[in-house]
Amino acid sequence: MSVKLIKKTLSNKFFSFNAIAFIPSQETQILSQWAVFTHGYTASKSDCINWAQRLSDIGVPVCIFDLPGHHLGSFNKVASFEVFKDHAHECFSDAYHFLQENLESECKKLILGGHSLGALLSLKALDLANFTTLEPLAIGVGIGIGQHKTTHLFETSFYEKTLNIRRQLVDENLDSDLVFPWIKDEKLSLDITQKHIHLITGKDDVVVGEGGMEALRFNLEAQGNIVTINEPNKLPHHEPSMAATYIYNYVKKEVL
Repeated sequence: MSVKLIKKTLSNKFFSFNAIAFIPSQETQILSQWAVFTHGYTASKSDCINWAQRLSDIGVPVCIFDLPGHHLGSFNKVASFEVFKDHAHECFSDAYHFLQENLESECKKLILGGHSLGALLSLKALDLANFTTLEPLAIGVGIGIGQHKTTHLFETSFYEKTLNIRRQLVDENLDSDLVFPWIKDEKLSLDITQKHIHLITGKDDVVVGEGGMEALRFNLEAQGNIVTINEPNKLPHHEPSMAATYIYNYVKKEVL
């Protein structure tokens, strides 16, 4: 039997959101390393399907979930931007418990990860209290601290035109005018320490830009984290599914 997919709408005190658990085949040894992934701003969990497929094929149980208020994945409301920024990272906990409900084995090491905004939230989730005994590590794709000295992509007329559509793909309380400044500030003020973090950002990622991943690495290492990086030649920001091979190789070599 192949990998089994279990779909469910998860709910907590603040949000409802959709998730899919990838349960490895019974013919494969189900490993004690589990993974939970989510996507970037205005996107959906479909960006993470390849990530989940590659890992579940080798025995890693995986859950991918839609960020609250992201309408490509579900049409659930977000009460306010303040609620989102304070509690969205806690959805990783609900996704982990969803995996627990569908597995008889135990998790001994938890991989958290995401793309762009999802990557930021995975870093914040490293400090969730119920993950303390699970040796959590984070894999962040398409994330960095911008070093742009010229006009940034977000400031161009082209991006403004695409943003017209994109901002309608999320709850009105997650407007880009609120989310983008918060993401920028949050990356600069991350307060995590003594964690393992792996960053993957393409050289052709024009959103992160040259030097962005290195700048984030420097900040995280300065706080006592162990940070490794991978900078593929081709991994544009709008194609996070292409990170599947790099995630698979890292997990197989460094985690399993």
